[in-house]
Amino acid sequence: MFKTFSVQTKHHDQMIDITREITDWVREQGVEDGVVIVSSAHTTAGITINENADPDVKTDMLRRFREVYPWEDAKDRHMEGNTAAHMKTSTVGHAQTIIISEGQLVLGTWQGIYFCEFDGPRSRKVKAKILS
Repeated sequence: MFKTFSVQTKHHDQMIDITREITDWVREQGVEDGVVIVSSAHTTAGITINENADPDVKTDMLRRFREVYPWEDAKDRHMEGNTAAHMKTSTVGHAQTIIISEGQLVLGTWQGIYFCEFDGPRSRKVKAKILS
């Protein structure tokens, strides 16, 4: 089972909670046990699992990423000028694997699945595959 999800980002750096979309799709597939792999199809956008209760976590994470990997006034040689976005994506990773048990994603109480935009705004694609 495979699906492509569309994500429209609105900011240069942004974390979008995609937990509901992935959860609903897994439920629709009727899979009781397995894993779902969620992957960004981009080199400047990643997937992470992190806290989804306090929105300040996203704000703080994006601020810290900008501090570590600033894109303004960078002296990078990459002609597109988005080396910082590539570095951020390499840090969070392009994919996550989530266990499915009894038809549910196995996530902690405060965990959510996030699409991480680091070079937006753009139209993006998230790929998901269920292995059962």
